[in-house]
Amino acid sequence: MNYYLGIDSGGTMLKACLFDRHGQQVALYRENTSVICQQPGWVERDVEEYFHETCRAIRGVILQSGINPVQIKGLSISAQGKGLYLLDEQGHALRNGILSSDSRATEIVRQWQAKGIPEKIYPLTLQTLWTGHPVSLLRWIKLHEPGVYRRIGAIMMSHDYLRFRLTGRIQAEITNMSESNFFNATDKKYDPELLKIFEIEEVQNALPELIYPTDLSGNITRDIAEKTGLVAGTPVYGGLFDVVSTAVCSGINSDETSLNFVMGTWSVTSGITKCSDPESDERFVCGQYAIPGEYIVHEASPTSASNYEWFAPYLGANGHFNHVENEALVRELSPLEADILFVPFLYGSNAGLGLKASLYGVQAHHTKGHLIQAIWKGILFCHLVHLQKMLRRFPRIKRLRVSGGSTQCMTWMQMLADMTGLTLEIPVLEETGAMGAALVSMIGAGEYPDFSHALTASGTEVKVIQPNPELYAGYQAQFARYQRYISSLQQFETTV
Repeated sequence: MNYYLGIDSGGTMLKACLFDRHGQQVALYRENTSVICQQPGWVERDVEEYFHETCRAIRGVILQSGINPVQIKGLSISAQGKGLYLLDEQGHALRNGILSSDSRATEIVRQWQAKGIPEKIYPLTLQTLWTGHPVSLLRWIKLHEPGVYRRIGAIMMSHDYLRFRLTGRIQAEITNMSESNFFNATDKKYDPELLKIFEIEEVQNALPELIYPTDLSGNITRDIAEKTGLVAGTPVYGGLFDVVSTAVCSGINSDETSLNFVMGTWSVTSGITKCSDPESDERFVCGQYAIPGEYIVHEASPTSASNYEWFAPYLGANGHFNHVENEALVRELSPLEADILFVPFLYGSNAGLGLKASLYGVQAHHTKGHLIQAIWKGILFCHLVHLQKMLRRFPRIKRLRVSGGSTQCMTWMQMLADMTGLTLEIPVLEETGAMGAALVSMIGAGEYPDFSHALTASGTEVKVIQPNPELYAGYQAQFARYQRYISSLQQFETTV
């Protein structure tokens, strides 16, 4: 039997997952990844420790599976997008890696917005501007760490860095790099004009060779084989931006009748299309998809389930939630009962720079169940903000394919169905990031000709949840109230 290794690298967790050639999970090993927050808004990681965490996860999953590593015919990585990992010209790390949730470049992005830069770049990149974009972080480094900036030899994102450590090859994978603001979406290559706009033109020669997800990146070196337990020479393929990986595993395609809803650290709504629209009045984020000639369009913000998990030390026991108990508490309440508003902006906002999280309307009679219900609703309201915009781009949507750990909670999922009025389809697949990466390596190795055949072979079960139309109007009224509250917060932030 042939086996394939998928690595899923998120913000605080790295998973190595082994699948057989039919897409069935054989073993899973989790490794916590350390995050460094030395100053307000800074979110970094020690890249050497990050590499060792990856090696431990690979070794761990091989030992757990009990298979002979010679049977592993390829591996690939799905990882968090954006952020910044820098090498010097000798291939040594210049500084800590910076994660996409870092906000040190907020003032730089504000200045760019005031100058009309977002409107200028969108027809070229099909991207908005975000504090965690590589271009924003590079501009910050140029201004605040000029010694580091002068020595930049290679610019990478997280899975590019890990591939480099595994193979010794310096490359940039296109589904991730196409959303970096270095990349011209029409020409499908780096654009020097963009570097001039961002005033970072000195780094042009540090942009690596572009590769596609299923391209062979390189092979496991002897040194890495000793560290991981893999066989030297094992193929390593390009990999995926994690949003793309989840979309692949959700089964959505370019017929434009379904969207992928991701409920994780980020609230993400994605659709697949064969047509990009650089002249659109609405600036949809649009990147290269895993299938050449297709694009992934998505709306996203760090406003999803991680905002719920933040409350675990305060509303849980011993720092952890009992999810079964929480679901029971919410299920006892009327779906439209709580009038508490929760704004899930603990890690960032989808309503403008600088807005913060809040709970509004809490009174003495409210219980833990009311608080949990309000937190869940607030997170879904943020998803609705993205969905409303995406429905203008994808008006023929009939169903949502939902991914993420929150899909284990049927009460929360029913709330989502009732709130949107759409049928939910939930693939029974926990590790979508690792699975997408494993599918990449299967296709790269020639096990399957494309993602469609690979997904069919996996035979993933799908749960279906139908909306209750009697609750739709009530949820929409609550959502309108939430939006009025957000407007008041925006006004408050601009006047304080």
